[in-house]
Order: sequence, then C-alpha cells, then structure tokens
Amino acid sequence: MTSKTPEATATSPLTHFDAQGQAHMVDVGAKAATHRIAVATGRIEMQPETLALIESGTAKKGDVLGIARIAGIMAAKKTSDLIPLCHPLALTRVAIEFEAASARAEGACGIFCSATVETVGQTGVEMEALTAVQIALLTIYDMCKAVDRGMVVRDVMVTEKHGGKSGSFSPDQMPTTAARHEP
Repeated sequence: MTSKTPEATATSPLTHFDAQGQAHMVDVGAKAATHRIAVATGRIEMQPETLALIESGTAKKGDVLGIARIAGIMAAKKTSDLIPLCHPLALTRVAIEFEAASARAEGACGIFCSATVETVGQTGVEMEALTAVQIALLTIYDMCKAVDRGMVVRDVMVTEKHGGKSGSFSPDQMPTTAARHEP
C-alpha cells in the first residue's frame, strides 16, 4: 500500500516512476495547454499478390485500407485504455494515410502507413500516433492473413512531434536513431 505519490526524482528521467520506484501517472495539471502534434509511421511488408488484392479492392473481407483507416482512428481515441499510464485526451484530429511501398522504393512490396494526431492539451500525442499506426497495420494483417501469413510489420516510429515544453522533434535530430533502423 502506498500513500500520496511523490513527484519523480531529479535523478531519473523516467517520469512514470516516483521516488520509491513505483509506477504512477504523471501529474500534468500545472502544464500549459498547447497545440500538440505527433506523426508516426510504419509499414507492413507482404507478397506482391497480396498488395494487388488490396489495391484492386477485391479482398474477401472488404475494403482493407478503408477499414484499417477507421481502426487506426479508433485506436488513437482508445490509447489510454490500452496503455496504463497514458492520459485520456480530447483529440482534435486523427488522420491516417496509406501508400503502396512500391511508390516509395523500387522492389518494395507492402503498405506504408502514416498517422497524424493533434490535440490542444497538457501532454503530447505521440502514443496515440504510434497506437494508430500499429492498429491500422495489424488490421491489414488481420484482413489479409488468409492469403499471406508471412506479412511483417516494421519500422513503427515517431517521425515528428511539435508542441509542449520540449518543442519539436524528428528522428533526424538523433543520429543514433537512424542507425537503429537501417536494414
């Protein structure tokens, strides 16, 4: 049993732990509400025949990308129900975009997904953007697994973040991040 949760110690950058090392939800009550934006991306690799099925709109379960888009939007809205210490947020925008991998890289086969999430609030929306991408891509897997069980979800990451005290972020600002994502 614990008493009132103390603030995180200055010795740890992990804000979801108190001075005793116990998990807690970060208090954002004193933070200013600002416009927050996060963009996350990822991709699902598949057989060329699977991509052709998706692009033609003839998948047995229906409009794969339309359903995956709705799943991603719903997931962003439910992030705090899935990740225990995330704050529930009033999202002002969730946009999911898909692009055939072949449009980005010759010889690639699959679907790229981008999720842009916005709010005006006291905490960021990176987790909502990441959740949206993951669930959109998992929905594609679910809808196409009958024809391609070898699909692989890859490279899900935050590619932009704006707003709040820490300002803007992109992976380009961290040289070690790019190195981790090279094949």
